Amino acid sequence: MPTSTASPIPPGEDAPAAGTHRALKQDEVMTTQELLQAVLARDNLARAWKRVKANQGAPGIDGVSIEDFPIHAREHWPALRAQIEGGRYRPQAVRRVERPKPDGGQRRLGIPTVTDRVLQQAIAQVLTPIFEPTFSAASFGFRPGRNAHQAIGQVRSHVKAGYRIAVDLDLAKFFDSVDHDVLMGWLGRTIADQRLLALIGRYLRAGVLVGEQLEASEVGTPQGGPNAPRTQ
Repeated sequence: MPTSTASPIPPGEDAPAAGTHRALKQDEVMTTQELLQAVLARDNLARAWKRVKANQGAPGIDGVSIEDFPIHAREHWPALRAQIEGGRYRPQAVRRVERPKPDGGQRRLGIPTVTDRVLQQAIAQVLTPIFEPTFSAASFGFRPGRNAHQAIGQVRSHVKAGYRIAVDLDLAKFFDSVDHDVLMGWLGRTIADQRLLALIGRYLRAGVLVGEQLEASEVGTPQGGPNAPRTQ
C-alpha cells in the first residue's frame, strides 16, 4: 500500500489559491468569484489529504479506505474535478455510526467517504481564514488555536475583576437542528462564488445511510467529517 504523505491528486491547471494561506480582507472576499478554484488548488488539496490521512478513520459508504485512496484518487480525480467545476458533483451520503458519550447515551456520527473528507477539509482550509477573524474574542469552542483551558483562564480573569456569577448553558442537539437555509444565507453574505456555495449546500443535503436505509438530511450538520465542529 502507498505510504507517502504526498498528495494522490494528479496535477492540474490551478488558479492562484487565494485565501488558502492568509485571511482575505472583507472587501476582497465580497468580490472574490474563484474560491472554488482555491479549494481545488493542488497545494490546498495536498494539505487536505495530509490532514485526512493523519486522522485516519473508517471508510465511507463506498468502502474506499485511507490506504486505498491514493490509487482510487489517481484513477478518478480528472473526472471528479470536471464534475465539481461543472456543478455536477453529488457528494455521497454519510454512513451513520454511534459512539457512547461519557455521560451516557449515544453520539450519532456521520462518516463521509475519504474523497468527501478530503474535499471538505480543502473547503475548510479556504473558508477558515475568511470567517475566523469575524468570530467573537470570547468564543473558544471548535476554533483553531483555542481551547477550554483558555476559556477557564478568561473566567478566572472575570472573577478577579469582581464578577461572581457564571451561567452554564447547553443547547440540546444544536448541530442536529441547524437550519440549512439560515446557514446558507449567512454564508452567502460573504461567499460570492456560487459554485462553492452550491457544493456546500449539497454536502448539507447529502443524506445519511442508516443500516440499509437512506435518510434525507433536511436539517442539521453531520458530526464526523472535516466540516463538522471539532477541536483543532
